[in-house]
Amino acid sequence: MARTESTMLALGTAAPDFQLPDVVTGQTISLGTFAHEKALLVMFICRHCPYVKHVEQELAQIGRDYQGKGLGMVAISANDAAAYPDDSPESLKEMATELGFVFPLCYDETQEVAKSYTAACTPDFFLFDQNQKLAYRGQLDDSRPRNDEPITGKDLRAAIDQVLSDQVPPEPQKPSLGCNIKWKPDNAPAYYG
Repeated sequence: MARTESTMLALGTAAPDFQLPDVVTGQTISLGTFAHEKALLVMFICRHCPYVKHVEQELAQIGRDYQGKGLGMVAISANDAAAYPDDSPESLKEMATELGFVFPLCYDETQEVAKSYTAACTPDFFLFDQNQKLAYRGQLDDSRPRNDEPITGKDLRAAIDQVLSDQVPPEPQKPSLGCNIKWKPDNAPAYYG
């Protein structure tokens, strides 16, 4: 597995819009879906990656803990499903159901949404404020597969709490680390590699 860090998109960047199908409901999800929320967390994940598997229960728990508290959440998988069948929409639907996700899980078949966010790894987190400007991009916490650090979600949870309280998450922010997004042949963005 190729380890990749997040690109650390510039803070204050406007959230790129998207129109993607939720693999569970079939509904089209966009930025407008979350227009009434005080904050929006966009997560790039997949099913097969050991880094995501390591934290998937915590991601589901964050969804439950912040439900109805002003945080919109959406997970997006952009991996090449032809090369990685575990990341197909059907498999992602099973994942969302098994984990009890209370937020949409979308499939980015063209990988254009991932590129617009400069998503590089799974998991990769982008937290936007009520004006849909980037307030935090970075890691969930210090835990990684096999490093014996507890999975707490402390970095991401602290940033969410700060944005929901009209505060700005402090810098420096530590990049997320995970498997690289599995780009389709000849589709990798310029920032990859």
